[in-house]
Amino acid sequence: MPTECSAEKFEFGEVSGRVVVAGFDGGAITSDAGALLLGATDRAIRLTERFAACFTDRRSPDHIEHDVRTLLLQRVVGIALGYEDLIDHDQLRHDPVLAVLAGKLAARRSGCAPLAGKSTLNRLELSRADATRYHRISHDPAAIEALFVDLFLDPHRKPPAQIALDLDATDDPLHGHQEGRFFHGYYDCFCYLPLYVFCGRHLLAAKLRRSNIDAAAGAVEEIARIVRQIRRRWPRVRILLRGDSGFCRDTLMSWCEANRVDYVFGLARNARLVAEIGAELAAAEAESTATGRPARRFRDFIWQTLESWDRPRRIIGKAEWTQGEANPRFIVTSLKPAEVAGQYLYEAIYCARGEMENRIKECQLDLFADRTSAATMRANQLRLWFASMAYVLLCALRRIGLVHTQFAQATCGTIRLKLLKIGAQVTRSARRIRIAMASAHPWQYEFSIAHALLGNAGA
Repeated sequence: MPTECSAEKFEFGEVSGRVVVAGFDGGAITSDAGALLLGATDRAIRLTERFAACFTDRRSPDHIEHDVRTLLLQRVVGIALGYEDLIDHDQLRHDPVLAVLAGKLAARRSGCAPLAGKSTLNRLELSRADATRYHRISHDPAAIEALFVDLFLDPHRKPPAQIALDLDATDDPLHGHQEGRFFHGYYDCFCYLPLYVFCGRHLLAAKLRRSNIDAAAGAVEEIARIVRQIRRRWPRVRILLRGDSGFCRDTLMSWCEANRVDYVFGLARNARLVAEIGAELAAAEAESTATGRPARRFRDFIWQTLESWDRPRRIIGKAEWTQGEANPRFIVTSLKPAEVAGQYLYEAIYCARGEMENRIKECQLDLFADRTSAATMRANQLRLWFASMAYVLLCALRRIGLVHTQFAQATCGTIRLKLLKIGAQVTRSARRIRIAMASAHPWQYEFSIAHALLGNAGA
């Protein structure tokens, strides 16, 4: 049963001769009524249903209160609502709106809440690839990884002519003694080094890795898996792979060249490369000195490393002079000069990959993808997938329900603040459950549009 609220009243001065008094005695009231939109989104794309299919539950059905789908919905929606810790669910398990989303208004057994508490959800997070005597729920990592790609492919009515896949690594700081922790000199902390793959705003992969590796470690395997799955559905789509200089590795470029995947990667500068654009740097310096503004030139040339590359490749060098000093930058690509000019390739195509960093920030800052405090890497990978599924759910809400509103490009944190955190009173009768949301909510118009569009998508 819910904890009995204190009858204590809190006074907050007077307004127009009336004493302002507050208390936690409102009854069945939620602060997350906007989660109804998440439920509609979930029905439209069948996320938790398909996610639950990646798990095997060997518990006895007669002795359990919460099935796997309910547990997954509670965890994913909880993260989307801003509740990153399992301990939060000891109170959330009584939330009336979350109970509505789970389709379970009351527990089957006396003394239980409609939803799961922290201990039950913790057992879910500790599930393994193979069930054991003490861990009866298991999950299939390959199926979960494939689901992210399927959720990207499904909304497209017809295959696009071409897509760009962006990959990047980031730090996931650790503050305990988790399995696989290592000190990373660049980030100056103990951390994991997860690998992300996006296509625009769509998340295709979130792979947890140790940090004592090269940033590109495992990238060939991840990209090969994703490309293989995409081409089964879209055999003729043209794929461009983008990444910074941390992914400029001969093995990855050679794989792309052998598998009809174009690429453009950043290339770390060295003395030989800078010498190749010496004339362009001198011209940029002269222009910048004359105008007092930054100046840049581009040079397109063929180049090969002394040892690490097995063949010459096309390089675009940016010779920039800014703030009184040289700022040379380089990219390597498989695209031919006849297809795209060097300057356009650098400025419009390669630099666009920087938008991926904003998506990673959404995952880590808004959806707590860096909360990997479990003891094992297996459990922390599952936590990362839970946060990633919350991102996919909010991304689908933004794509389907908010496409014609001012929130069409909003971040996950903004969507949560504006449309999910709505106070409401919940009443139940024999025929209906009424959720009376705050009349003063400022984004009612956007909410109504999202409701209509999600309803059509789920029909």
